[in-house]
Amino acid sequence: MASIFTRIIQGEIPCYKVAEDDNYFAFLDINPLRQGHTLVVPKQEIDYLFDLDDETLAGMVLFAKKVAGKIREKFPCRKVAMVVLGLEVAHAHIHLIPIDEEGDADFRREKLACSPEEFAETARMLRE
Repeated sequence: MASIFTRIIQGEIPCYKVAEDDNYFAFLDINPLRQGHTLVVPKQEIDYLFDLDDETLAGMVLFAKKVAGKIREKFPCRKVAMVVLGLEVAHAHIHLIPIDEEGDADFRREKLACSPEEFAETARMLRE
């Protein structure tokens, strides 16, 4: 059975898409820590990030770098954290989170409550 991320990539489940190319897909996290919190995934469904072949992993990081640049441009912050964690979805993914302090990337903190309109506007800004 396809992962939820594969179903998002295939358009079976809606998302707030930020960027896409032939190999990678970026969309907003629906439980964001900060505005602009984005997930980057390979289109190839592999559970563990370090099981990706070297070329795919390197390409994913370069794709994430472009998305992170857009996040930093649109949501001023000191840095964009790149976090790899998560056991709940069996599909390699990277979290990109705009941060001003390390606690901004603490997944134990309360998540933002965003409306569909806020998500849509954030995604639009990151696609510009």
